[in-house]
Amino acid sequence: MGAGLTEFDPDIDLLARVAKGDASAVREMVARKLPRLLALAMRMLNDRGEAEDVAQETFIRIWKHAPNWQPGVAKFDTWVHRVALNLCYDKLRSKPQAELKELDEESADQVDAALKPDETMMAMQQRDQVAYALAKLPLRQREALVLQYYQELSNIEAASLMEISVDALESLLSRARRNMRSLLLAEKD
Repeated sequence: MGAGLTEFDPDIDLLARVAKGDASAVREMVARKLPRLLALAMRMLNDRGEAEDVAQETFIRIWKHAPNWQPGVAKFDTWVHRVALNLCYDKLRSKPQAELKELDEESADQVDAALKPDETMMAMQQRDQVAYALAKLPLRQREALVLQYYQELSNIEAASLMEISVDALESLLSRARRNMRSLLLAEKD
């Protein structure tokens, strides 16, 4: 990874405590990383069960690598995202692209509870359309969108994670936005 990512890493102290078997550190690591890992895997896989499997396997790898982690080589969070993305790709390669699923019931809980019933229904429909369109994108375009928009990584962080240049990331994002727009417009017809 690039030298720009080796600045202060907020996870190093916590990771050292995890490596020593500190139970409170393990709970804190799960609390800190699980929501983002699940969100990443859900958006990549569009399947809650598989997303949970990816998160679980990612944590297993965290526990295995914690004692040997080398600070300064890469930010821990970047490595965790790369592990989760690789696991997502493994799962995507093992199933036909035609197996796109609609979002499951649990994802419906993400709609704002303050909305009126008709607004809730529209928000759920819109969320499902976006999720379906996202699932139809080529994998690299989907990965770029998920990392930048949903995981809120900077272009530099996302490009580093994808092991491409920032220019290549921006090109992927541009194509992904165009494809999303086309897919969403096709849904309305």
